[in-house]
Amino acid sequence: MTDVAAIEARLSALAGRGVQIIDPRQTYVGPEVRIERIHAGVVLHPGTRLQGARTFLGPGAEIGREGPVVAIDCVLGERARLDGGYASGAVLLRGASAGSAAHLREGTLLEEEASTAHAVGLKHTIVLSFGTLGSLINFCDVLLTGGTSREDHSEVGSGFIHFNFTPWGARGDKATASLVGDVPRGVLLRERRIFLGGAGGMVGPREVGFGAVTGAGQVVRKDVPEDRLMVQPPRAVDIAYAPDQLDAAEPRARRQVRYIAQLHALLAWYRQVRLARVPGSREDVRAVLAAAIETLTLCVAEREKRLKAFLKERGEVMPELVAPELACPLAIAAEEPYVDHVAWVRGLGAEDATRCVEWLRAIEAAVLAAWPA
Repeated sequence: MTDVAAIEARLSALAGRGVQIIDPRQTYVGPEVRIERIHAGVVLHPGTRLQGARTFLGPGAEIGREGPVVAIDCVLGERARLDGGYASGAVLLRGASAGSAAHLREGTLLEEEASTAHAVGLKHTIVLSFGTLGSLINFCDVLLTGGTSREDHSEVGSGFIHFNFTPWGARGDKATASLVGDVPRGVLLRERRIFLGGAGGMVGPREVGFGAVTGAGQVVRKDVPEDRLMVQPPRAVDIAYAPDQLDAAEPRARRQVRYIAQLHALLAWYRQVRLARVPGSREDVRAVLAAAIETLTLCVAEREKRLKAFLKERGEVMPELVAPELACPLAIAAEEPYVDHVAWVRGLGAEDATRCVEWLRAIEAAVLAAWPA
């Protein structure tokens, strides 16, 4: 069979499964893509290129609404969208979307109904449910939480950059991940939203609290506490600089350990709550959550790699950061019919929500305990 005939055969097989291919002449599906992982109701617009054996498109997912898309090993949940651009290894849960000219690289996880507008670059970026990023943004190495719904969500204004590289040392480093909100409270979807003003940026590693607002047109260089409106004017700096000079290990090292601890808490939430709740009849949801767990594991490995290199250059050894096997305090079981995760979380009583926060905080604290005070 010729290459053209093989491509046509794959497209025909997809159409037979209920996939809508707007123009087969402008649609490419690689031979490694597993047809059974593309669900009925998927829409592939002209200019779609699907590649990679990990590729998974859930019911109603849509590719290329606003322009051509190259999607490699991406996993999209029900009604998730890649509207245009390039994505490799990204995971988008139900209803999440990325606008045209997106550039999503490995470690990208967008939870339910999280979204980006056009020309947004993400790598090792985790946006919890409903979080929204405007246009013309580079937001790599950040975890963003906060908000309760699509009408009440954390947001990053257009033209924002997370500066995730420092020039110190022989080659610089990326021990710079920033935490906007937090995991133990953020996953419960009942915290105050956060707003990072556009036409500016943030120098990692930073921490921003729930309810905080940073004004537009500034670069945030200090942490922002909860429920604060902050504009930080720049100060003049004119000092000698040596190309190989190093900053001290602290406070950056402990900040990165805390970030890793938060990722371990999020992994426990996904394994013991999110995935554990899904019955076998919803293999589409299970497949997407399994990919999310893979992505979070990858994010942990990336942060540990960056921290280890950072410490080594400063003559220090990174301790082993092991998350404890603490069981979720709630009785979690896979039940029929499956209740969507967001609806389930909203249905938790205040006491159960508090128990979950305490459980996730305990995981975070145990990982932090491995780091010298």
